[in-house]
Amino acid sequence: MNLNEYIDHTNLKSSATRFDIEKLCTEAAYWKFASVCVNPIYVPLASGLLKGTDVKVCTVIGFPLGANSVRIKMAEAEEACENGCDEYDMVMNLAALKERRYSFVVNEIAAVKRAIRGGTLKVIIETGLLTEHEKDMAVKLVCEARADFVKTCTGFTEGKATVKDVELLKKNVDLFECTLVKASGGIRTYEEAAALIEAGASRLGTSSGVKIMQQAIDAGAI
Repeated sequence: MNLNEYIDHTNLKSSATRFDIEKLCTEAAYWKFASVCVNPIYVPLASGLLKGTDVKVCTVIGFPLGANSVRIKMAEAEEACENGCDEYDMVMNLAALKERRYSFVVNEIAAVKRAIRGGTLKVIIETGLLTEHEKDMAVKLVCEARADFVKTCTGFTEGKATVKDVELLKKNVDLFECTLVKASGGIRTYEEAAALIEAGASRLGTSSGVKIMQQAIDAGAI
């Protein structure tokens, strides 16, 4: 297992400075992580720093509440695309999901997918705020809208990535044969990362990527 290739090396703190993002990108290039995930304001900086590497630039859309209008989410996505972004983690409109306005949810995701012009779209469903039925339905809608990943959490609510939730999402994406699973929220150790990958995650969002890699080396796992 190439653990580094699963990791979206993340810094979405509101207090993150240019220095913090430069450090994040340097670490990602060194460890050859899948991507860095940064707030939209830092997409141009990260894109420039990582030019010539295999590390992708990821940003967030409608973050962290998912309560922006479709028009605003599309505008965020379009601007990030123009600034060199490769991957986009958008927050689903959770109120619409809970109100069973399923067509709205699908149309919103599909609109953002069009706006990113072939980029990779990951849809955050906030598993910690959903019932089991809502989780099942969320995966179905993400698949119907042809997004590339369904993602567990933003890390900004009480929810966190759990093996149980990843197993549930993986079971559903396999049923619909349509997308992949990203686990995010509270992943801080190699043991947690390995368990989530074993459960079916194809990508991990974490601000502890370097620590996880060092722990894996210490454990003789890589």
